[in-house]
Amino acid sequence: MEKAIEVTDLVTHYGDRVILKGISFGIPRGKTTVILGGSGCGKSTLLKHLIGLLKPTSGNILINGKDTTVMSEDEFNEVRKKMGILFQGAALLNSMTLADNVALPIREHTKLEEPTIQIMVRMKLDLVGLSGFENFYPSQLSGGMKKRAGIARAMALDPEFLFFDEPSAGLDPVTAAGLDELIIKLRNVFKMTIVVVTHELASIFTIADCVIMLDLGEVLFAGPLDGLRASDHPRIRMFLERKPEEETYSPADYFRFIAGN
Repeated sequence: MEKAIEVTDLVTHYGDRVILKGISFGIPRGKTTVILGGSGCGKSTLLKHLIGLLKPTSGNILINGKDTTVMSEDEFNEVRKKMGILFQGAALLNSMTLADNVALPIREHTKLEEPTIQIMVRMKLDLVGLSGFENFYPSQLSGGMKKRAGIARAMALDPEFLFFDEPSAGLDPVTAAGLDELIIKLRNVFKMTIVVVTHELASIFTIADCVIMLDLGEVLFAGPLDGLRASDHPRIRMFLERKPEEETYSPADYFRFIAGN
């Protein structure tokens, strides 16, 4: 299976604290890969490395065969044009209508004429089920609608990669399920490479083709979803069966991790 993203020996420190401990894995092209793990395991830090918001201490991140860890900011900005990102809070600009929020990256990165931009905006909002809401402001929307609007903006430039940071956070189960179906639709229709950071088990089992599970800064599992389900590793079983953490490692282990030892 072709790898769109390859991570090799990635190490990250926050001060003296080690967050990621030399992790390696691949993300297949055209599939949905879920990065999961408990709170503090390093998954959000990893996402920030993938989208270029943080530089690692050492290691390599190859996107389409090019190492982004050695790129200048201008070089990485060209890579970012192929990325769409949905942050936890949707990160919409409250002073702008939905249409202007979605149009923002198109106006910023293309020289298209305004009538063409407006057509593209309507198409993106229709794609996420928000047709007719062009002139609404974020404050007038529900949480689920804001997330959908954020996806429309992330899709504005027809990206090759789509990254989601906890897309179901703060949503009720029905709304979250609708968002999962939208993620599946985007993968199937556009053949995009999608990376989702989440700890929501229902979403994982619905959307994931592949899974990368982190635990205390290390890769506990990387592979197809069925392999995760079948694993007998005690930490994986604890997570999938929602068992208390004390059953598999001691408090001393956790505090050694926090201290970076």
